[in-house]
Amino acid sequence: MPSVSDWKVPVSVQPKPEDYDYDLDEALSAVVALRASVPQDAFTAETLGTERAGNGVFIRGNGLVLTIGYLITEADTIWITLNDGRSVPGHVLGFDQETGFGLVQVLAKLDVPALPIGHSSTATIGERVVVGGAGGRQRSVAARIVAKQEFAGYWEYVLDEAIFTAPAHPNWGGTALIGPAGDLIGIGSLQLQQAVERGQTQNINMMVPIDLLKPIVEDLVKFGRRNRPARPWLGLYATEVENRLVIVGLADRGPAKTADIRTGDIVLSVAGRDVRDLAGFFRRIWEQGQAGVEIPLTIYRDGETMDLRVKSSERNRFLKGPSLH
Repeated sequence: MPSVSDWKVPVSVQPKPEDYDYDLDEALSAVVALRASVPQDAFTAETLGTERAGNGVFIRGNGLVLTIGYLITEADTIWITLNDGRSVPGHVLGFDQETGFGLVQVLAKLDVPALPIGHSSTATIGERVVVGGAGGRQRSVAARIVAKQEFAGYWEYVLDEAIFTAPAHPNWGGTALIGPAGDLIGIGSLQLQQAVERGQTQNINMMVPIDLLKPIVEDLVKFGRRNRPARPWLGLYATEVENRLVIVGLADRGPAKTADIRTGDIVLSVAGRDVRDLAGFFRRIWEQGQAGVEIPLTIYRDGETMDLRVKSSERNRFLKGPSLH
């Protein structure tokens, strides 16, 4: 992912103030650059790196910054850079594994406007939006919503209805999805490819809808996580290959690896029910109870079908907690 300080969005896709019914520059002033450092021995260091950079957005006037959680997971140092070039330290308040949101508290008194929280449920396909990055218009993209649909990620992650936008923002992590009313309707998470006409593809961004934040934001502020039992986590990475679910990776020391699940295994069923897609696979695991429950899996390996039981865990138990300043 490019550094937030060494690039600009092409002029042709930068948003123009006259195209919007709100103060575009004021809205973009709430978007900040975020840098995080993570200890070398952190659980996520190998997969996500120890130096992470992206964006965040002020959602409250007291310095509360919303971002995408993978940028700040296990971080022991956070720096927030404003559009005027000032850099201030921040503290990780919490992150939510189910939605992917992360919260940071700035450790300085600032006079920076917050971006109002909107309603992602009312956003429509084709609607004109801005994908706001730190640095104002030159690092933001005038985009449209191209899809609203289910998204399943290989790391045991499902959104019932993610928002997808194009053209893609090149530094998508933690970007602000700004709706027609100048409010926040999503947070940037990924860049993917979408098929278009004649076999061509285009890059698109996947956004986490802001409506998912509303029921959990106070829990994240107070407790660092949602205040309810965690759902079961197996520590595996899976993908769909020709209508089959194939294990393509395992988290080190995770429950699946401990239970002798192996890369290349094909998952046939969970608790006796056939599974054929990622979303169905993960939802079937979560239906078995809360973290700690045993998950019965039927797998196919080297020409044989076998039954295994994986004692699930809670993902956060493997992660370093926020460091206090």
